[in-house]
Amino acid sequence: MSKARNRSEAALDVLVAGAGYVGLATAVSLKQARPSLAVAVVDAAPEGAWEKDTRASAIAAAACRMLDRLGCWDEISLHAQAITEMVVTDSRTSDPIRPVFLTFDGEVAPGEPFAHMIANRVLNGALRRRAASLGIDIVEDVAVSSFETDSALTTVHLADGVALETRLLVAADGVRSKLRDMAGIKVVTWDYGQSGIVCTVRHERPHNGRAEEHFLPAGPFAILPLKPGSDGSNRSSIVWTERTGDAAKLVSGDDLVFEVELEQRFGLKLGEIAVEDRPRAFPLGLTLARSFVAPRFALVGDAAHGIHPIAGQGLNLGLKDAAAFAETIVEADRLGQDIGALDVLERYQQWRRFDTVQMGVTTDVLNRLFSNDLGPVRQLRDIGMGLVDRMPRLKEFFIKQAAGLAGETPRLLKGEPI
Repeated sequence: MSKARNRSEAALDVLVAGAGYVGLATAVSLKQARPSLAVAVVDAAPEGAWEKDTRASAIAAAACRMLDRLGCWDEISLHAQAITEMVVTDSRTSDPIRPVFLTFDGEVAPGEPFAHMIANRVLNGALRRRAASLGIDIVEDVAVSSFETDSALTTVHLADGVALETRLLVAADGVRSKLRDMAGIKVVTWDYGQSGIVCTVRHERPHNGRAEEHFLPAGPFAILPLKPGSDGSNRSSIVWTERTGDAAKLVSGDDLVFEVELEQRFGLKLGEIAVEDRPRAFPLGLTLARSFVAPRFALVGDAAHGIHPIAGQGLNLGLKDAAAFAETIVEADRLGQDIGALDVLERYQQWRRFDTVQMGVTTDVLNRLFSNDLGPVRQLRDIGMGLVDRMPRLKEFFIKQAAGLAGETPRLLKGEPI
């Protein structure tokens, strides 16, 4: 989209602010299902910033089905690592043995793992190329400075002086969404006093697709399997929850100290380990928007909800938003309804709000339950995990939850067209 575009040109149908995975998935889902819609994306991040992201994400089976339906999975799957097994332990850092209380086989159907680990830049790149093939313009390094809405259109003012008109503005600009603030939507927030440390490690022995989550007193420590490196090296992604002050010291301090602390938590079951990239820490909290919509305006992804990573569902919730939003808007457009009208947008909100609030509360309770070292609480949670491990139907329920296939599932997440 040319930066010379101005209000004299035809209005867009949908303008998505934010070129992360959820914003791109929203745009692609809309355009693929309804080619007649004029869809564009703007992003405040510098051009090419997404290519420097060294992190990886767990993509649930339902989201993989959606990516397949969007025409991205064939490219992504070449770089995806299936999670074939998940084990959960509950221990202290100093414990020499970490008993396994809960195990999950990694398939929701024969040959279909409940999740894959995918490098963020691989996911983003595939969605960008699909957007380009559909004719969706993406403009980077330009922020939305303000917008105003009338009965028919929203006028969006960009930081470079360009003004665009659109029937519907979608905020996919993250948990600290500036567009959400501009729309006057309030949020409920809670700071956990924790930060998530993320990094990639190499190790001697193969992980065989096994993911591990160790519940430690300061928070969960997750080891997530990655595809081997270009040199054949065995690799895993670490998501390490630590108290905020301790996390800041770990990532900014001596590399040797970090590696010693990491090894104490990681263990030596996969042989010697080495940190592959610079560790970074991100503050953790609960953020829930009081409303997901306003006239000609909608929130998707982290702009609507930010949750604790203890269940690995943040990105998957966002992709579910994208699927539900696209299905709502496409159906309304087919019926000749105004896609920016509040009654249309409230259908999306009713569909997604309960699910996201429920997941936010669930992750909040899990974090409080497991991020402590109280003896009686530890005994109760270990007994509970042991009971779940012995109940196949209950385990199957939790696997469906983790795979994103529980509840009212949008068509794209079932692998069906809108």
